[in-house]
Amino acid sequence: MAGVLRFERVWVETFTGLRVSQFARLLRVVRERGGNGTLMGRPWSLPLAERVLVVAVYYRTNLTMRQLAPLFGVSPSTVCRVIRRLGPLLAIEPVSCPAGAADRLWIVDGTLLPVRDRSVAASSRNYRFSANVQVIVDADTRLVIAAARPVPGTTADAHAWRASGLGRHCQGVTVLGDGACTKCGMVIPHRKRPGRPLLKGEEEDNAEHRKVWARVEHVIGRMKNYKILRDCRQRGDGLHHAVQAVAHMHNLALTA
Repeated sequence: MAGVLRFERVWVETFTGLRVSQFARLLRVVRERGGNGTLMGRPWSLPLAERVLVVAVYYRTNLTMRQLAPLFGVSPSTVCRVIRRLGPLLAIEPVSCPAGAADRLWIVDGTLLPVRDRSVAASSRNYRFSANVQVIVDADTRLVIAAARPVPGTTADAHAWRASGLGRHCQGVTVLGDGACTKCGMVIPHRKRPGRPLLKGEEEDNAEHRKVWARVEHVIGRMKNYKILRDCRQRGDGLHHAVQAVAHMHNLALTA
């Protein structure tokens, strides 16, 4: 059975959102992490470049295994094995703030991602079974610094942040959070108190906070162009691997 999609410029750029040079960097990372190894001694029916393309197209389009299989000329079970084997290898490497970078500004926000596996999700305020994922974004470059492991969507952002362990990446850097992240060591908006309106200076601070805060929402919106984050059918760690891979591909798409 001959496939349609190949490691060619037109297919890479159309179906992954990455230029060929950016996709080549992703391919190099997967190769360095051992992605070219065989599975149980059996040779793969697709070269590594096309296997990485399978995973990237799956995350970008959220097509089912049966829909992807004829596009690459393989069986649905092969597509499933490729995604399970290579998905974790596309993950982003969390970045720690370099010494002397106290002037850097990072933004933290949580987002709800619909997922079918109810062991990692809960009925949430978006009226779907979702997981809460905390994301750190660099305010200047719009690059994703790190993303936490998903927790049930009913988890409060402050609790999800403390449980994520991402705080260790933020030593020595100013971190902007929203009003839900009280007592988390972040810069948050001034809050109104009963019978005490905000002062003029506090209102101006909040307006500036909202202006910068919008950047993280734009980044998360761009990440959700990868349709896997709009309805993840993967079970277990599938959503976690998808978020990490999408964050990596988002960063590649912003670089030259």
